[in-house]
Amino acid sequence: MKTILLGAAALLALAAPAAAADMPARTYTKAPVTAPQVIYNWTGFYIGGHVGGAFAGDNTFQSSDARFLGGVQGGFDYQFAPNWVVGAEAQYSWLPTNNNAVGFPLGTQVTSNTDQIGSVTGRIGYTWGPTLLYAKGGYAWRNNNLTVTSAGAPVGFTTSGNNKNGYTVGAGLEYMFAPNWSAKAEYQYYNFGSTTFTSGPADIAGVRGRDDEHTVKVGVNYRFGWGGPAASRY
Repeated sequence: MKTILLGAAALLALAAPAAAADMPARTYTKAPVTAPQVIYNWTGFYIGGHVGGAFAGDNTFQSSDARFLGGVQGGFDYQFAPNWVVGAEAQYSWLPTNNNAVGFPLGTQVTSNTDQIGSVTGRIGYTWGPTLLYAKGGYAWRNNNLTVTSAGAPVGFTTSGNNKNGYTVGAGLEYMFAPNWSAKAEYQYYNFGSTTFTSGPADIAGVRGRDDEHTVKVGVNYRFGWGGPAASRY
């Protein structure tokens, strides 16, 4: 029996290396590489510029023709919770001189010329990735000159209203297309109350007009420091 056990043990010892040699080699597999997820951060200061068009509203003393505008803006945004953005923005736009008059039945011509317009607004928006959808509203200001002519000559008049200060509301879409850079498209409405002629030629005395502007703008912003991709998450 002892001889049989020793023989069996010897056979097992010889078979083990052979069996090990017949097993396939272990293949090394590299873990798949996961692309980093870019986290966008809208918090920070920015400055930029814009161009677009201005359109007078109904019942105004301005021509309804579209007018070019261009200007600058700057502001600050803060992102929280985590997809909401609040901020404040100051904006100034320049418009070329308007020489188009509105005519009245007895030949009186009224020209209302707004050549500068500005605003200081708060804004709130919702962001997903590089895109921000926002609404805005606040204080508005304009530089406006009102002239009246009859038979081509200036005539005297008085008015009530014709305010330089008012309010504005608007909405837009902004897209972060590169680190620290974003582009936007925006609609903004400005309201400065109304103007009533209290004296002047007979065909304008007592006539009231609304003072408002509709604007459409596209622009580019440069964001300092915190703007653009904030981090990469794996």
